[in-house]
Amino acid sequence: MLGSIVTGTVGMFSVALLRCHRCSMALASSCPWTPGSNVRFSQYGSCITEQKKEENQKIVESLKRLCVDITKIRRLKSWVLSQDVSYVDETADILKAMGASRTVITSILEHCPEAVLHSPADINARRCLWQILCPDEKQLVQVIARFPESFFSFWHQENQKANIDYFQELGLNNRIIIKLMSSSPQLFCNMIEKNQQMIKTLQDHYLNLGGSRADMKIWLLKLLSQNPFILSKPTETVKGNLEFLSNAGFTDSEVLFLLSQLKGFLFNLAQGSMENSICFSKDIFKCSHDEFKQLVLKCPAILCYPVPILKERLEGFMKEGISLEQIKMTPTVLELTPQIVQYRIKKLSMLGWNLKNENLESLSGTKKEFEENYGKIQVSKARPLFNPVAPLKIEE
Repeated sequence: MLGSIVTGTVGMFSVALLRCHRCSMALASSCPWTPGSNVRFSQYGSCITEQKKEENQKIVESLKRLCVDITKIRRLKSWVLSQDVSYVDETADILKAMGASRTVITSILEHCPEAVLHSPADINARRCLWQILCPDEKQLVQVIARFPESFFSFWHQENQKANIDYFQELGLNNRIIIKLMSSSPQLFCNMIEKNQQMIKTLQDHYLNLGGSRADMKIWLLKLLSQNPFILSKPTETVKGNLEFLSNAGFTDSEVLFLLSQLKGFLFNLAQGSMENSICFSKDIFKCSHDEFKQLVLKCPAILCYPVPILKERLEGFMKEGISLEQIKMTPTVLELTPQIVQYRIKKLSMLGWNLKNENLESLSGTKKEFEENYGKIQVSKARPLFNPVAPLKIEE
């Protein structure tokens, strides 16, 4: 009896904590503007929900006139409908003046209804800030439509402006900066010193690996342009993954090459996953450590794929009759999914391409590269063995 009571009490307490955690997470992500909200947090981070306020019918009716799905808002962000002050029509007018259609305005307000809680002055200030990066308002509307919560997030605007200035001073393209700002707004909410620290970490590692100071800026801009989200990674991850490769036997110049080839995605990888991929690849290809290094330098993506994906792709090649030795000679084919491999083999086979005897170079590469190679093979197969226009030499 006592055991069941304790179990029941613990269960109820766990459910309450779970609900509180979900509430905290939802509010933290979707409620940047909190004055007048009917939810508050204690000093210990626990969730305290006050008595639910009635919906403000003025907000509801204004949103309905714009064909916004009120049911969806009630389900996801009902707290918005209970606020005392709103600017529904004013927000819609600003978006319309920027070139947004009625359909786009409806979609924006459905996904980010809290937008209507900001005053026109605040929204216009936000508009001016984003126009630094995207002066074309029609293009800016497209960005807002895709990332409305990023645009209508009003946290740490001073930090955001400072970070925009800093990235521009670095030489980053405005297109890259707005991509970062819309998809990872937290990077711009950070104090500028945090982003500066990551940039300095990358620069220091580049120089320590043998990179030249003269080429450092070009290398850094290329890296950030290819994968700007590297800035969201902890500096410890950058240091740890580079040390892992050094400990795996790669020289400084090889580590720098892999870092550049993997476009910074190297820092998305867990060291345990890379270690498993290395062990699996060495075992399956029956190669020495030096041979494996050459394999990775030819196809750095081997480090990125976890063992189940490598297994799936190798099995797909085996089914098509391709040997491990052929893959070892052209490891870049491992970047292709089994579906792409089947499609390309089918196309090449129609031209009489014998995959068991041919080099796999024709099979690898991007879609554009494959189509170019396929076209060359097609032309060579169609070319006559002799020139029918040239006169034949006939002995009399």
